Amino acid sequence: MEILAPASRTSLPSLFTVRPEARKRLRDFFTSHIRNKNTRRAYLEAVRQFSAFCAQHGIEDLAQVEPVHVAAFVEDQLRECSKPTVKQRLAALRMLFDWMVVGQVLPTNPAHAVRGPKHTQRKGKTPVLNVDEARTLIDAIDTASLPGLRDRALIALMVYTFARVGAAVAMRVEDFFVQGRRGWVRLHEKGGKEHEMPTHHNLDKYLEEYIAAAGIAQDRKGPLFRTSKGRGGELADRPLLQSDVWRMIRRRAAQAGIETEIGCHTFRATGITAYLKNGGKLEIAQQMAAHESARTTGLYDRRSDEVSLDEVERIGI
Repeated sequence: MEILAPASRTSLPSLFTVRPEARKRLRDFFTSHIRNKNTRRAYLEAVRQFSAFCAQHGIEDLAQVEPVHVAAFVEDQLRECSKPTVKQRLAALRMLFDWMVVGQVLPTNPAHAVRGPKHTQRKGKTPVLNVDEARTLIDAIDTASLPGLRDRALIALMVYTFARVGAAVAMRVEDFFVQGRRGWVRLHEKGGKEHEMPTHHNLDKYLEEYIAAAGIAQDRKGPLFRTSKGRGGELADRPLLQSDVWRMIRRRAAQAGIETEIGCHTFRATGITAYLKNGGKLEIAQQMAAHESARTTGLYDRRSDEVSLDEVERIGI
């Protein structure tokens, strides 16, 4: 991680390098306090942006930072970034300055009283496939090769279990197992949560065929979804990266003739929408998706898209 590099004075945001106690406290914040790597990356970018803003306005030490400076930073960010991004960056600063106050680096939190932009989101923006498109995509994958079997199983896993791509690529072979005469998957979700659920019969079939063809059934501790070795189709012992999965999905979508610019999260929303459309309950979908709140699950419910389209077509001009 860059923030732990030996040349810490150059890798840390300049605002936090003036005083050794501030630099040390910042290092501890990102290494011991923020555990999720995606949150760490986003919060570090927020701190860098704020540090650069302060440098532009002649603020060189944390002691000089006042609420008005944080408020000005928020307004400056709104010119180029979306409201959710700005809200996240303000939250990062609040948490970091709280950490500085607890560590006696600062007497008060200058971001505490600063209000972020108002933003309410009732529907997610993730591109979603309808049932026919999802089926077309899966069926279009050439399963004559190991990568094809792997890709079909991986996409199906995200559709039928609503799994995040991070949880999918983190799976080991032992995370697909038999219980009560049927297949189950074990997902390691955000926040250290371990989530188990039975597999759909299609997913069960795809996983079994992939594991048998790959010959990895006995490598229980090895990664389930593995990267390919060159162009020969042989699989390595290394797990797929999230970036690898994104590129694979875009390539498979193009091959299937799907024009929607889908990504990894598309299948989470696609699966949830298909489940609810077929009479599933929102609270059960919440459990299956391992969401803390049903409101979060509701963001993935895109059934209203079809209703809106039908109504638009009523404009008989």
